[in-house]
Amino acid sequence: MDRRTVLASGLALGLAGTARAAEPQPERIALWPGIPPGGVGLSVKDETILRSPGGDPEDIAWPHIATPAMSVARAAKPNGAAVLLIPGGGFTRVAVRRTPSKMALLFAAQGITAFELLYRLPHDGWRGGPATPLQDAQRAMRLIRAGAAKWAIDPARVAAIGFSAGGHVVGQLGTRADRAVYDPVDAADRLPARPIAVGMFFPVVSMIPPIAHDQSRRELLGANPSESLAREWSVELNVPATMPPTFVCHAADDKTVKAANSLAMFTALQAAGIPSELMIGEKGGHGVPLIGADGKPLLWLNSFAEFAGRHGWQKSPAKL
Repeated sequence: MDRRTVLASGLALGLAGTARAAEPQPERIALWPGIPPGGVGLSVKDETILRSPGGDPEDIAWPHIATPAMSVARAAKPNGAAVLLIPGGGFTRVAVRRTPSKMALLFAAQGITAFELLYRLPHDGWRGGPATPLQDAQRAMRLIRAGAAKWAIDPARVAAIGFSAGGHVVGQLGTRADRAVYDPVDAADRLPARPIAVGMFFPVVSMIPPIAHDQSRRELLGANPSESLAREWSVELNVPATMPPTFVCHAADDKTVKAANSLAMFTALQAAGIPSELMIGEKGGHGVPLIGADGKPLLWLNSFAEFAGRHGWQKSPAKL
């Protein structure tokens, strides 16, 4: 996920060097007080693997998750904004570090408290099936708001960004923020799960061929899902009037997840009258870099920051 390092905010983001100065203490929070929804009787255990053999021992992925959680990068000088980052992995694994990533630290350096989500995967047998990642995403948003005073954030200014398969999760979070997908477990579950703005970066969107990402579709819905099930879990077919303002971006040469996913999503957003913005770049592949070699944010990221800032994420967004 580091190659997709993200720095998003509605302020001047060229100060990449300040990320080191912020250095928030690692903080990890389990999402559920006991067994997660639909897990009674399961024998799932947390498992990690190196993403690159012999590489950075912190650069890991989780093929099995028993204890969904979020890591927190606290801002040294919080400005009240927060962001939930939802990584990808094609629903076969979740590519997220145990400690805050460079991406999260960069957010924190700019005053934005960043949360990175480790969500459960349907293939482990959770009885929520395809709703399992959404359960964790909703719960994370509610816990962020429940801890607003502790983290010095404004509960109304929590955005969410998803990458690849995480883009599908964040899309479901946007379209189904208020849908009950698990039984409440405590007072936090009385809080809203809707983000103030959504970012979908090179996202898996549709579950319908020919644009569906085959691996994500299979892992989420099974080998031969019915047409009705595929339509139910295609984000672009279920955009409500309550969808948050949404920014979508993709590279036209993405050979893993077709850019047609983002085109379909933007078309659906426009048809529903949702404030939205689309960026399609000629080059970039899958996991298009969002930070340049010089440590400065690239156009994709600046555009998200400005878009989210226009919709209230930042009180005084600077032009990047």
